[in-house]
Amino acid sequence: MDYWRRSGGTAPHFRNHRPDNPVAHVDLGVWRMDHFWSAGEPEISLPARSRLGLRDEKGPNISLEGSTLSWRPGFCHRFTNPKGLILRILHLHTIGAFGGASRSLFEALRALPLGIVQSHFVTQKGTVVPFFSQIGPVIAARGISQFDHTRYGRYRRLRWLVLLREIAFLPATVLALLRARKAWGDVDLIHANEVTAIVPLLLARWLFRAPVIVHVRSVMQKDGRGLRSALLRRLLDSAAAVVAIDETVRASLPAVLDVDVVHNGFLPKVAEQTNAAIAALPLRGSSFKVGFVGNLLRVKGVAELIEAARQLQARAVDVEFILVGDDARPSKGLKARILKRLGLAQDMRAEIEAEIAAHDLGKNVHLVGFQSDIASVYRSFDVLCFPSHYDAPGRPIFEAAFSEVPSIVALTAPLADTLVDGVTGIAIHPRDAGQLANAIALLAEDRAYSARLGIAAGELARSNFDISANAQHLLAIYRRVLSSDQTGGSRKKGSEFAQSLPKRGR
Repeated sequence: MDYWRRSGGTAPHFRNHRPDNPVAHVDLGVWRMDHFWSAGEPEISLPARSRLGLRDEKGPNISLEGSTLSWRPGFCHRFTNPKGLILRILHLHTIGAFGGASRSLFEALRALPLGIVQSHFVTQKGTVVPFFSQIGPVIAARGISQFDHTRYGRYRRLRWLVLLREIAFLPATVLALLRARKAWGDVDLIHANEVTAIVPLLLARWLFRAPVIVHVRSVMQKDGRGLRSALLRRLLDSAAAVVAIDETVRASLPAVLDVDVVHNGFLPKVAEQTNAAIAALPLRGSSFKVGFVGNLLRVKGVAELIEAARQLQARAVDVEFILVGDDARPSKGLKARILKRLGLAQDMRAEIEAEIAAHDLGKNVHLVGFQSDIASVYRSFDVLCFPSHYDAPGRPIFEAAFSEVPSIVALTAPLADTLVDGVTGIAIHPRDAGQLANAIALLAEDRAYSARLGIAAGELARSNFDISANAQHLLAIYRRVLSSDQTGGSRKKGSEFAQSLPKRGR
């Protein structure tokens, strides 16, 4: 099985091009890489910054992390896998904004050895596209239909109007999947990156006739009754595998359901210098730095965070707040105004800026927008705040912990795999700005205690959220599903990877 990689865009993809005149080759485990240049091209040109890194992880493999191979139009690399054992996966993602769920998938796939998984993405248009494009080809639609029965996002009262949007997205969803089927042919697995992707998941299973894996990243509504719950249980029962991101999410799923818990992961990079956006802020050297990372949404608890800032300023506590993130969706235009009137859209950045101006918080609250260099961001914090209304831990908690930064988390029943109250951070009640302010003041006034929490948080993160180990766990689930007789549906024609696996019981 040969794949030919050639220049022709910012995102490297395998392309059907057969150059001539091989000039060199390198053997990389199951892969052989040949360098070519086409007839008529006078020379091979590789920019000085381009490099090919080799690492040994259960056999040598190729690593492109930290650099992008570039070459002149006539220069190509051929990656040859003689056994053809490539696992082809269709990933379904429903949110266009790059956030926790998309970052978690991106980090996990990037940590897998090259040549084992070939990822394809169907997603909503947005900031996720350039990230997913680094991994594999992407088909982006105007919208991807969802059906939300999570604890916070479930349909109730005016939220039933959101269903109209999902219905409106249905033609775009169908078209995107049809394009994917035509462009990519058969796949071995379908991986829904969130349980809300019910509609595209069912359509993809019908089109591709492949087993499905459902990732559950949100705490589910545990009412145990009703048509919606019954349909969701039936979907999860029919999946070849269900993956929960932590024990909190696992506890919200039916106890009888077979669920794999695979924690999200993070690859911390050594921050050689302070993040440029944060370095430009007029921060006081003496202040206690309180950080927030995420999309600016009311459900993320940003209103409570600003209220806590107001209370602490009134109490003359020397703290500064650094909010890293931006609005999840465009907040301008007629459509945005209509949705905002109905309570279905938010312009949180504008609301935060208004609160900052109204209470003269400008010297203590700083908005820096989205930052891709996240490791250097966390190193600028003394504590991370995660005051989400979801009553569940989020990935910024363990990302910060890798920099030995403790967290204050809105979580009524913390479980030891993510947060140990009073040991790795502090748990507070959701929607309680006063309790949030008190927790911040406690750590600001006892910085030795805050440092001890950070050290313990780092130990927990390295134990549970190592990206290499967790990516291998996810890969093991992929392989287990393909080696099982219970594939969740008869397949028209599997890839060579699926055909090569022995059939055995689950």
